[in-house]
Amino acid sequence: MMNSKLAALVAIASIFAAGCASDVKLDDKAATVETRSPVTAGSGNAGKGVTDSPVASVDLTKDGANNAAGRVVYFDYDSYVVKDEYRGVLESQAKALTANKAKKLVIEGHTDERGGSEYNLALGQKRAQAVLKSLTLLGAADAQLEAVSFGKERPADTGHDEAAYAKNRRAELVSR
Repeated sequence: MMNSKLAALVAIASIFAAGCASDVKLDDKAATVETRSPVTAGSGNAGKGVTDSPVASVDLTKDGANNAAGRVVYFDYDSYVVKDEYRGVLESQAKALTANKAKKLVIEGHTDERGGSEYNLALGQKRAQAVLKSLTLLGAADAQLEAVSFGKERPADTGHDEAAYAKNRRAELVSR
């Protein structure tokens, strides 16, 4: 009885040992590492690591938009960084909020139509939060401010070009 168990155990061990063997020879050569440099457009930027963006710049001060009477902050594509050019807008809003503590402001974050719904809602919220943070740093109280996101659901421009997208990447400051 003991010999049959021992024989079975030896047979199983030899099957595992045979299964682990491989005919593939391992090389002692080091793996090759491929290096690539970034693709640059134009000869002036060659080697500097600067790439051209597929997003064209748009001047939002044209077409009478004129920043919707100081209540809109526009953002670059896929960004929630408040640009310095909107400092005046934020300072005037913060000044009005600090002068009247009963005044409340809703900051509505928006995005263009590119990207998924969840992504755009998150990006709109980050844009609204960035403006809210800027206003609090300028003296507005947290209790006066609310940040909400509409994502791509309420476009300012229903077009499907870069000019329309630029108008839709915004945070609107709405008094309540």
